Amino acid sequence: MHDKSALVDEAKSILQTNDMGGYTVPTHDLYPFQWNWDAAITALGWMTFDQPRAWQEIELLLKGQWENGMIPHIVFHKEVDSYFPGADVWGTDGNLKTTSISQPPVLASVVKILAEKSDDQNLTKSKLTSMLPKLIESHLWWYRDRDPKNSGLVVSYHPWESGMDNSPAWDEALAVVPPVDWHYIRRDTHHVDSMQRPHQAEYDRYLYLVDFFKQQNFDADKIFDSCPYKMNDIGIISILHKANKDLVALCEANDYNSDELSLLKDKIILTESAISELWHPESSSFLSKNAITGKLCTELTTGTLMALYGELATASQAKKIGLLLKNWLDSSQYSIASTHPENSKFEAQRYWRGPVWLHINWLIAQGAEQYGMDELSEQIKQSSSVLINKAGFYEYFNCDTGEGCGGDQFSWTAAIAMYWFL
Repeated sequence: MHDKSALVDEAKSILQTNDMGGYTVPTHDLYPFQWNWDAAITALGWMTFDQPRAWQEIELLLKGQWENGMIPHIVFHKEVDSYFPGADVWGTDGNLKTTSISQPPVLASVVKILAEKSDDQNLTKSKLTSMLPKLIESHLWWYRDRDPKNSGLVVSYHPWESGMDNSPAWDEALAVVPPVDWHYIRRDTHHVDSMQRPHQAEYDRYLYLVDFFKQQNFDADKIFDSCPYKMNDIGIISILHKANKDLVALCEANDYNSDELSLLKDKIILTESAISELWHPESSSFLSKNAITGKLCTELTTGTLMALYGELATASQAKKIGLLLKNWLDSSQYSIASTHPENSKFEAQRYWRGPVWLHINWLIAQGAEQYGMDELSEQIKQSSSVLINKAGFYEYFNCDTGEGCGGDQFSWTAAIAMYWFL
């Protein structure tokens, strides 16, 4: 067992080491840029000991925001050659290079936490004045570009956009996407054991989609009509729904009103009425849906538990999800496995096919607590703490052995541990 103060010092040191002068890389070499939801989670860590720096993390992420409102999944602040695919492969315009997809929009929920925990209300007020319109526009982008038919269920165009890159939930939809026909050299497997990373066949299709977006000149209508991969991701939908409610509450608490805010309130109601389309009684959970075929993805992954965090489950649905969650927690030595251990595609150490991710644990624990499942929430928190004590601040953890996997000295792991239980 490590000394708690020593762990806090180590976590702070990780953020400071990964600080690139206003933005934080997840870890050097493997991920040498600023990632969207990493930045949000990492800001929570900065907030525990340097609040101005926490706000700066968000500001630099928002510098990459597109004119249409999208906050990209990567902002390439500086050129670095240890990562593939870099800015040249994505081919986007603009002075600040970015990718052309987004990531789970947890940002507004984090900004609400920053505002509520801040000791400097003058600083907070000035930051919110500039950030609130940008956050609202980023949410409206999801509905305008990713739900033009006003269904209440936004779509995702790339497994990377889900944040859960090689989740088994995407396998069937991704298999329809053609592989790229050009040679490339992956960089991720130079830094991390290939047994802990996505397979080559998946990468071939990830890159086909990157090319596809370029070929459509990033035109929202063309991509919506013809993208070969289109997913109603329950993770993104739940995180966006919670972020909507948090953003509305944040605006109202700060006397910020606009017509756009009224639109977001309408979207909250719309999603709540549409979410039953993703409920799967047989597995007692909400599932992602292939928006092209209309078929639910029956693989049980931690994305399916996100409806608790999004507060989208009815009381009876939540009770059933709670039973599933208890079974899930008991099915591996360390929890929560990113793919249910009884799933045939489960792999204890391969990225999103089994390993434990601390920020996902935090989100699900919040959801469990929201529905009165305090014991389960505490169990998730304790399991997370045990992993940090055992292995340190890795990107993710083998759910059977507790071994650290992926990148070491990892920013969002250090950040969420500091904010949540250290």
